[in-house]
Amino acid sequence: MNIADEIARLHELHRSGALSDEEFAAAKEKVLASASTSSQASGNENPFSNLNQLRRSKHNQWVGGVCAGLGKYSNLEPWIWRLMFVLFVSAFGTGFIAYLLAWVFIPEEE
Repeated sequence: MNIADEIARLHELHRSGALSDEEFAAAKEKVLASASTSSQASGNENPFSNLNQLRRSKHNQWVGGVCAGLGKYSNLEPWIWRLMFVLFVSAFGTGFIAYLLAWVFIPEEE
């Protein structure tokens, strides 16, 4: 049952006389409070909040550590990212520019 259905049910109970004004207000506050805590717990805050964890690797790097950092961030092996950059360089020519931009703008891990 979603929030609107619960509030509608409470309103029907209040209108029929089963709930007093105070009981209706308290129950409505309880439903709204539980809805706000469940939406915060489900991670509906900021979809880019984990982006600050993206860092270039110092230890597992071939050139600039971008692929190792992307691998750690995305839970993929770094060789997969390296292969994708090589494919983009050979197929579209944009992989080199993307790698350079990532090298410049992604900070190095401490």
